[in-house]
Amino acid sequence: MLLCALRATSAQVRYSVPEELKEGTAVGNIAKDLGIALSTLKHRGFRIVSGAKEPHFQINQNDGILYVNREIDREEICERSSTCVVNVKAVLESPLEVHYVGVEVLDVNDNSPVFSERERRLEVPESALPGARFQLQTARDPDAGLNSVQVYKLSSNEHFRLEVKDRGEDSKVPFLIVQKSLDRETVTHHNLILTASDGGKPARSGTMSILVDVRDVNDNLPVFSKDIYSVTLNENAPVGTTVIQVNATDLDEGMNGEVAYSFGNNIDDKIKDIFDLDAVTGEITVKGLVDFEEKNTYEIDIQASDKGSTPWTADSSVIVKIVDMNDNAPEIEVTSLSRAIPENSRLGTVIALISANDADSGQNGQVLCSLPEGLPFRLAPSLQDNMFSLVTKSNLDREDLASYDITLIAKDGGQPPLSSFKTITVQVSDVNDNSPEFSASSYVFYLPENNVPGVSIFTVSACDRDQNENAFVSYEIWRDGSAQNYVANYLNINAESGIIYALKSFDFETLKTFQFQVVAKDSGTPSLSSNVTVNVFILDQNDNAPVILSPLSSNGSAEGVEEIPRNVNAGHSVTKVRAYDADIGYNAWLSFSLQHATDASLFGLERYTGQIRTLRSFTETDEAQHKLVVVVKDNGNVSLSATATVTINVVEPKEAFAASDVQGAVQTEEENNVTFYLIITLGSVSALFLLSIIGLIVMQCSKPDYSTKYSRDSNYADMSGNGTLCHSIQYRSGDKRYMLVGPRMSIGSAIVPGSNANTLVVPDHRKRTSGEEGGFCEGAQLQSASRAGRKETELRPLAAG
Repeated sequence: MLLCALRATSAQVRYSVPEELKEGTAVGNIAKDLGIALSTLKHRGFRIVSGAKEPHFQINQNDGILYVNREIDREEICERSSTCVVNVKAVLESPLEVHYVGVEVLDVNDNSPVFSERERRLEVPESALPGARFQLQTARDPDAGLNSVQVYKLSSNEHFRLEVKDRGEDSKVPFLIVQKSLDRETVTHHNLILTASDGGKPARSGTMSILVDVRDVNDNLPVFSKDIYSVTLNENAPVGTTVIQVNATDLDEGMNGEVAYSFGNNIDDKIKDIFDLDAVTGEITVKGLVDFEEKNTYEIDIQASDKGSTPWTADSSVIVKIVDMNDNAPEIEVTSLSRAIPENSRLGTVIALISANDADSGQNGQVLCSLPEGLPFRLAPSLQDNMFSLVTKSNLDREDLASYDITLIAKDGGQPPLSSFKTITVQVSDVNDNSPEFSASSYVFYLPENNVPGVSIFTVSACDRDQNENAFVSYEIWRDGSAQNYVANYLNINAESGIIYALKSFDFETLKTFQFQVVAKDSGTPSLSSNVTVNVFILDQNDNAPVILSPLSSNGSAEGVEEIPRNVNAGHSVTKVRAYDADIGYNAWLSFSLQHATDASLFGLERYTGQIRTLRSFTETDEAQHKLVVVVKDNGNVSLSATATVTINVVEPKEAFAASDVQGAVQTEEENNVTFYLIITLGSVSALFLLSIIGLIVMQCSKPDYSTKYSRDSNYADMSGNGTLCHSIQYRSGDKRYMLVGPRMSIGSAIVPGSNANTLVVPDHRKRTSGEEGGFCEGAQLQSASRAGRKETELRPLAAG
């Protein structure tokens, strides 16, 4: 191995050669310089002894010249030694002779400074103060002396400067000095170039990139993108709806620049129930119910904090304006209500004050109120919004409708609109505006004669459509003291029940019909009243026994004497028993029978005519005098009767003719007198009865739907051809006409004083028509006729109309 650090004195010959000579370049003549003859070299041999496989130098055996065997790199041979000498050992053989030759290799600036790293990364905290030092890597240059690294330079910048410290042995150490405070948030990285230059001519240089990473220090607060965020949100937004995403940045890095979001410390818990904040993303979402009517604006304080060891915090506000949705139906409130209103209230009377409120706003909160059609009320708007007055628009009548259920309808102006309903009840209070109304426009009652005095005979009824005292009806009989109304003095009425009592007993044969008026009066103030006419017909009872009219004795007893010739044949009319009953109808229907006869085989009595006839011819053995007892009975439920005794004398024909002429003259005179009085009596009775019937017809004509017409036909005729008188009364009911015919009366007989036409009106118990309570019973008509000499009374319909 070559020794590069040999002393100069150790070599016998010393040469100096620059490095990097080409192979074969002559260094010097060793033989000459050592004084060795050329001839010696040929015989003895001259060579270089070296331990290297391939020596740098070789000696020419012929001339002793030392030449370069291979290219010499000083830096390879001597590394960093300032003086590089290659010792060459030259040996002459035979005899052995060693010579030392020193070859100094001179440095050539053939190497540039080189840094061990092409790039160097430094971390400098941004908190480093000016003057802070950071040692840099030195550059290496294999060259020596001035050809080695002589100068370091740093690229131009304002934050750093370069300081080189000389540590001897050609060693210069560069230091990076902070000359201005660093701000990572302004410049994160600084790219510097460090240049190392040697002293060669021309100089060579090498560079290294210095990457200064400014290490973050938590010296910056998070900063929101806005100081105040404003956003609108529809009410009733679904849970999870994103409201807004706030954003805050921190110029620091790492944990110092990582931002976490949270609600402010003073935020209301109510807001936390409604909104949620993502701590990582800053997204605010809906968590609970968003109700505009509860609150229309929310101000949410947001904090952003970094995660440094000493965290910094920033604040911002989010203004959330809730947009109203039409989610509330109007609310109807009746602030004042008159529960009852008089039925005579004037038009426009205020019944209730109504407010209709909607919790929504704007158009959604505008309310319109209305009522259903057909009510006697209307809504009048007030000067104040959403206020209305419920007033009457037409007349009220409690009797038609006493209570109104009024449905108020409120509708807002939203799209679609929402509606609500509320029903209020308005009572119509009574006013005494109705007179009592009788159950019929007039009454017809039928009263059996011989009624018991003091016992109720019939009842009238009136009702008043009003209420309470206004509907409490009292009754009284109207008495004016006139002769026509004298019967009212014999009547009394219960003021509360309308039951009418008779204070006396009525007799059909004396009074057959009468009328009076009942007044019904309510208890209102002032009191209202109405009256009704009551027509009373007395019904006949069988309270009169038959009266024998003929034959009559001279003293008026029911006994007569008849004389007949002995030579009469069978069927000869001996005499006729005439009788009269003051009753009518079946009560006056008379029948005749023989109670006793001297010889029942000789005389016969016709049952219904009272005619006595011979049954056979007389014989010589028959007695000259016969006595017949005739019983006359009516047809009442409890039959009443009378008896007449007829004495029949049988005489010879001449005597009989004379007696017959005398008796016929007397009888004719008596019958003429009786007929005169009978005509007068019947004419008077007929006239009075006709007046009564006319009055009744006039009264009944006032009824619109239900009336009975009466017509009287006084018709006295002999219906059997045997001189019996009869009379009739005709009644009309609906489309049928009836005739009532009274009993027959024999010509020449007398009528019992005080008796009138025999009339019976029979009630019709058919169902009354609607609205005719207490109405008239339809009249029925009886027709009395004589059939085959028989006295009877029957009800016979006549032709319609």
